[in-house]
Amino acid sequence: MCNQCIPTQYSTDEFSERLLGFFNSSALSLMISIGHQTGLFDTMHRIGPATSARIAKEGNLNERYVREWLGAMVTGQIINYDATTEAYTLPNEHAAVLTRAATPNNMGAMMQWIAELGFIEPRIIECFRDGGGVKYEEYRRFHEVMAEESGQTTTAALLDAILPAIPGIVDRLGEGIEVLDLGCGSGRSLCTMAKAFPKSRFTGYDLTKEAVANANAFAAEMGVKNVTFVQQDAAQIRDESRFDLICTFDAIHDQARPDVVLSNIRRALKDDGIYMMQDIRASSRLENNLDHPLAPFIYTISCMHCMSVSLAAGGMGLGAAWGLEKALEMLAEAGFENVEVKQLEHDFQNDYFIARKR
Repeated sequence: MCNQCIPTQYSTDEFSERLLGFFNSSALSLMISIGHQTGLFDTMHRIGPATSARIAKEGNLNERYVREWLGAMVTGQIINYDATTEAYTLPNEHAAVLTRAATPNNMGAMMQWIAELGFIEPRIIECFRDGGGVKYEEYRRFHEVMAEESGQTTTAALLDAILPAIPGIVDRLGEGIEVLDLGCGSGRSLCTMAKAFPKSRFTGYDLTKEAVANANAFAAEMGVKNVTFVQQDAAQIRDESRFDLICTFDAIHDQARPDVVLSNIRRALKDDGIYMMQDIRASSRLENNLDHPLAPFIYTISCMHCMSVSLAAGGMGLGAAWGLEKALEMLAEAGFENVEVKQLEHDFQNDYFIARKR
């Protein structure tokens, strides 16, 4: 057998059982998403052992739906059930990764992706047959789900872990510099920085009107005045030597022309400027991703979103698994010669590339 071959590992019976496991797990992913969005996990963690009637009352929900949801949770071994007292309990060990109090470790929020991707499935099938891609605006809750996930992996760790990983940048932010968040989404990360560093000035660019509107609303809610959001195609940026720090958070791999965007970023930096790129931790080579804990999801969300939105714009379609090797290659082609890659303890999903203009 060749060294590059990836062999099948299962007999037919074993593979059938594996598929059945996928089927049940997919169903549970939907139920976990519902539990997260309705606050059921938070309610159960707060009140302790309780009947379905009390859980529904405390959560202001319909008891019949809650009871059926609990059936999925019990048979899925997520929630415990005492048949004698008819009480349901969310174990503390499970609450540690399923409640909002568990942020940044709340995996309930991640389960929302399954329903979101399922919604767009018919359009993706059309793309399999006809080529092309699906535009950003065709996705139903993408910005909402992405904002919540980035709130866990990025915003919550921004001040304590991410920014301190960039040598000297915290002091410079305190003194006052120009910062750009390219692909800023709902603006949570940028507003967090703006509030923490009032002497600095912050700009957010995003492709969609929806994202910019959400970002402006969030800035108003936080009461920050040193931040500006602009609808802007990253491939059309004309800034030159304007920013001291440019950040992108999981925003490069789904660009139509990431090569152009990276060149634009370098041009927009001042001579002593720094570019920090957070992007998916993976290899550019499939065989190197076999043991990656999120590899199936990365390729799935890439096929159904990241790659597709790029192709919809006539782009390169790099996909979420463009990988470390390709990322370093493209940064070098954009003119970044000094690049350091860091992995942060709080975030197993992303690599952090710290690139200097000079």
